[in-house]
Amino acid sequence: MYQRQGAVAYKEDLSNSILLADHLGNPQTKFKSVHVAGTNGKGSTSHMLASVLQEAGYKVGLYTSPHLKDFRERIRINGVPVSEAYVVDFVKDHKPFLKANALSFFEMTVGMAFDYFASQLVDIAIIEVGLGGRLDSTNIITPEVSVITNIGLDHMQYLGKTHAAIAFEKGGIIKEGIPVVIGEHHPETEAVFGTLSRKRNAPLYKAYTFDAIPMKSELKGAYQQPNIRTVQVAIAKLQEKGFGVGIQHIAKGLLNVVKNTGLQGRWQLLGEQPTIICDTGHNKEGLSYVLPQLETVTYDHLHIVLGVVSDKDLDSILPLFPKHATYYFCKPSVLRGMPAEELEAIALGFNLKGASYVSVSNALIAAKEKATPRDFIFVGGSTFVVAEVL
Repeated sequence: MYQRQGAVAYKEDLSNSILLADHLGNPQTKFKSVHVAGTNGKGSTSHMLASVLQEAGYKVGLYTSPHLKDFRERIRINGVPVSEAYVVDFVKDHKPFLKANALSFFEMTVGMAFDYFASQLVDIAIIEVGLGGRLDSTNIITPEVSVITNIGLDHMQYLGKTHAAIAFEKGGIIKEGIPVVIGEHHPETEAVFGTLSRKRNAPLYKAYTFDAIPMKSELKGAYQQPNIRTVQVAIAKLQEKGFGVGIQHIAKGLLNVVKNTGLQGRWQLLGEQPTIICDTGHNKEGLSYVLPQLETVTYDHLHIVLGVVSDKDLDSILPLFPKHATYYFCKPSVLRGMPAEELEAIALGFNLKGASYVSVSNALIAAKEKATPRDFIFVGGSTFVVAEVL
C-alpha cells in the first residue's frame, strides 16, 4: 500500500473508484460532504471542521489518511473509529469483487468509508484527499464546499515540479457550481485557481483576504492560524447552505478538536521535564511552519529525534533544522524508511550533528537519558516516526 511502499503503490486513475462506487450502489451520493485538499494543513483543517460541526449537533463522518496507530483512525463518526467488525465484514462481503478488479489499498479504503457513512446516515462527512486531488480516489464526491489549504512542493514525482502544476492537480477537486475556499496565498497558484473556478462556475473564496474573528484552537502552533481562518470561511459557506452553525459552535469546536475527533500528532505533548513534543510535519512547507515554533519555547538544550522516508528531498528540509540541537537519527520501520546512518551522513553536510540509533524508540530513549528536566525534545521528520512514538 502507498502508506508503506511509496511510488509502486500509487494509482493515478479514478476508474476503479468509480467501479467500486457503482458496485456499492454509489454511497457517496447518499450523504453531504466537504472535500479538503492541500499540501499541508488538510488533516488539521478536516479535524477542525468535523469538530465544529459536531458541536453544532450534527452526526459527522471524517475520512483522513494516513493513520498513525490503527487503520480504523481513517474512518470515524463523531470521533469514534469504524468498528473492527465493519472492516472485516466489508472485506469479506466484497472480497471477490476487490480481488477481481485488483483494487488498491486506498481505493478499497475510500469505498469502505463512503459505504460506512451512507449506512450510518451521517448528516455530513469531511473527506480529506489522499494525494493530489484531480485523480485521487476521493474525487468522486460532489461536496457542499471544496477546500484547498495551501500548495507546496511535495510529491513532485506524481503531481508536477512547480507550484502551478501541483495547484492544477489539487484544483481538480473544484466542481461545477460548488464554492471553493483557498486557505493561503501563493503568487504562482492564484491564477490557476482563478482559471479553474471560472471554467467551472465555482464561486472562489480566498480565506487569506477575509478579516476573520480571532479565535484560538487547542491545536498549538502559530502555523494553525491559516487553518483556523480557512475553517471559519468554509463554515460560513455551509451556513449559507442551511447548516445551523453558530459562532459559539465554531469557538467550542476549535477548542475541543482532540476530544471530538481524536486528532493526534500535531504539536502533541508527550511528556514533561523534559518537555517532549512530536509533530507530523515532514515536507519543506510543513516544517517551515512547525520548526519556527521551537523558537517560541524556553529550554536549556534542544534534542531532536529525526527520521525520514527515503524519497524525501533532504536538500530542502535539512537546512530548516536548528544547528545548535543534538540529533538522534533513526529509521522509521517501514520499507520507505531511510537508514539512520545514511541520514546522519547527509545531515552532517548541513552541520546537524548527532548519532544514529537502531530504532525510533531507541533514539527517543537516548534523548531522554541525555536530557535534563529543563531541556526540550522534539520528535519528527516523518508521520511514521510520530506513529512509532505514539
